[in-house]
Amino acid sequence: MADASSLAALSLEVWIGTYLREGVSGFFADYALAELTAARFAEALADPQEHVIVSQNRVGIDGYIRISRGCPGPTPGCSDVEITTLYVQPRHHGRGIGAALLRAGLAHCAEEGVARVWLASNAENTPAKAFYLSQGFERVGETQFVINDQSYLNDVFARNCPG
Repeated sequence: MADASSLAALSLEVWIGTYLREGVSGFFADYALAELTAARFAEALADPQEHVIVSQNRVGIDGYIRISRGCPGPTPGCSDVEITTLYVQPRHHGRGIGAALLRAGLAHCAEEGVARVWLASNAENTPAKAFYLSQGFERVGETQFVINDQSYLNDVFARNCPG
């Protein structure tokens, strides 16, 4: 629970930097400030259906992976275990942090007896999609990410856990 505010701040940085490339509208600002809060992360950290693994450097958290149970995938080829979030601070990209977090998350899933995981990535996030494909995920369909009455295309990826 002590990490809740750090996870919220990192999530705001990554989410805003990734998705608000042309400016910040009140619509997206309201969403981000309501959803990516320390209180929401504290709830997730206390929830036994959630598992968070962090990457920490000498100063603080520079990335994390969040795995959620009980989240049936939106397309065939998915399980009910989702990699809800894999965020690394942009200044730390290219150092292997994302790949290490993903390996740790997949190893955790395998230890828990999970055979397959899924995730969704914004269809316009080309670097993320390339990363997941390079890590053994396959594209299994698409879904929509909905904020209020607006929806955004996401690609759905899945892969088997090791072991």
